[in-house]
Amino acid sequence: MGAQIMFYILAIIILVFSFLAVTSSKVMRATMYLLFTLIATGGLYFLIDYNFMASVQLIVYAGGIVALIIFAVMLTEKIEAKIALPDKTKMIFAGLLSIVGSIVTIYILLSHPFKESSNDIGQTVSVIGENLLNYGEGGFVLPFELVSILLLASLIAAIVIAKRKFDN
Repeated sequence: MGAQIMFYILAIIILVFSFLAVTSSKVMRATMYLLFTLIATGGLYFLIDYNFMASVQLIVYAGGIVALIIFAVMLTEKIEAKIALPDKTKMIFAGLLSIVGSIVTIYILLSHPFKESSNDIGQTVSVIGENLLNYGEGGFVLPFELVSILLLASLIAAIVIAKRKFDN
């Protein structure tokens, strides 16, 4: 019962702060809302007893990426500058795309035949590391490289934000 209550609390935190992050007109506030969202996501991983992924979530995303974004925002000349609101048609189009993407994701999750595997329980860090660098069956080289490209893109985005001039 306690785990279910904790799940609902974390889910509400993720939903509220995600919404605030994308609707905030101030850059620094949006970054802080993103930080709370990522920390709550790490809490969900701890809740399902996937401690390695929770640690990675907190260290890499909540720690590293948000720290880069915060430093980039703090290095800008006008930290309190407001983000311009997009056109109404773009907002409606983005909302429709989000709804379609959510429907597709829910459909795939509900129609996929998930199988319980007994060999995934109790993996050590060395086994996870071997699986990350394995090219064969069950290997995660491609997702590992995609995550590294994502981190590189985040670093470049932080640099671009730090060097961008705000127009008033």
